[in-house]
Amino acid sequence: MATGNAYFDDIRCNPEVVDPPRNEDLMDVDEYGDDSAQMALKPKVTVSSILHELLQCPVCSKAMYPPIHQCSTGHTLCSACKPRMHNRCPTCRHELGNIRCLALEKVAASLELPCKYQSFGCMGIHPYYSKLKHENQCVFRPYNCPYAGSECTAIGDIPYLVTHLKDDHKVDMHSGSTFNHRYVKSNPHEVENATWMLTVFSCFGQYFCLHFEAFQLGIAPIYIVFLRFMGDDNEARNYSYSLEVGGSGRKMIWQGVPRSIRDSHRKVRDSLDGLIIHHNMSLFFSGGDSKELKLRVTGRIWKEQ
Repeated sequence: MATGNAYFDDIRCNPEVVDPPRNEDLMDVDEYGDDSAQMALKPKVTVSSILHELLQCPVCSKAMYPPIHQCSTGHTLCSACKPRMHNRCPTCRHELGNIRCLALEKVAASLELPCKYQSFGCMGIHPYYSKLKHENQCVFRPYNCPYAGSECTAIGDIPYLVTHLKDDHKVDMHSGSTFNHRYVKSNPHEVENATWMLTVFSCFGQYFCLHFEAFQLGIAPIYIVFLRFMGDDNEARNYSYSLEVGGSGRKMIWQGVPRSIRDSHRKVRDSLDGLIIHHNMSLFFSGGDSKELKLRVTGRIWKEQ
């Protein structure tokens, strides 16, 4: 597919790859006499580590992608950081100008590198310029802790996070696909922002997080209940769930698909993708006398055929 950049299309179609030396081209270090001992003492640095360092922006430390800029003395930096440097090289403080480091861009086009999530199980090798796109979608990339109400920085695979939620956040664990939750508040007119991950459910060989939240939407207090799937979105679509709240002869039912924990708790909440209970309706469910707020939410999870 053409990019609109003639040079970039050229290096994509005709990358220059240097063949590795043949065995007969390799020189035996013993031929160097005393120098060989000194060479043996020097740390071994692989070509890939050198290239990785060359392709790392000195400002943000991220991998550089075209256009890669350089100053008149050859120091490079990425296009995202260049405007922040006020046209001065971050290494030598010389004026940057608009010089492209075409040689480094061409070297990058010839590289194939492992995914950065190799330690999590990804064995793929990817061209340099498509590696970033792959990593943004890699199924082996770790998950953020789904606990709501705190800025937890823990990351890991699902088994690790389940243990983390149980041990560190003291979240209730429940086996089964049905649930029943009661929310009671003595003063129904006070709605403080409150967030709970009520339970982690284990069913169908998977894990699900049930959330309940009370918050202000503008000037109106509302309650929201929703379910998140501990896995990727394509797996989440294999399941459905229903939520029901009722009382005093009234009933509301919500049915939907659990959202992946790839979507943050706040993103799901702000999209209102769940059972929404407006404050006035919650009073009807509680008996209508405005003396106490009593909400009873029941639910069920099932696997689609």
